[in-house]
Amino acid sequence: MRIMGLDYGDRRIGVAVSDELGWTAQGVGVVETSRSGREFDRLADLAREHEATEIVVGLPKNMNGTVGPRGEICIAFAQTLREKLQLPVHLWDERLTTVSAERTLLEADVSRKKRKLVIDKMAAALILQNYLDAKSKR
Repeated sequence: MRIMGLDYGDRRIGVAVSDELGWTAQGVGVVETSRSGREFDRLADLAREHEATEIVVGLPKNMNGTVGPRGEICIAFAQTLREKLQLPVHLWDERLTTVSAERTLLEADVSRKKRKLVIDKMAAALILQNYLDAKSKR
């Protein structure tokens, strides 16, 4: 049972998957978004390829816990994903995950150009890892 984690953005969607036991998350790539909606086909391919049985989508909340316009977009994306892939889709609070990913890459002295290439999949891995950790504590 693998879980796929997504960091949804306007241009790119970071993708991560869990190990079979659901303990660790690894970034696997980035899917470019398009007006035609081809990203859903690519995400379906990745879900099949990695044998994902459920999906976690990062939900950007405001610091006070409310859901703003960006969060509403992610909720709509998650609903469409649920309908198209016919898999359970969970929303997970992703506050500060991109900031955390950026900080980690800066501390590792990764160049700006390389950071841009991996930041989305790293944020997806952080979202998924946070979800897995919370799930294991229940």
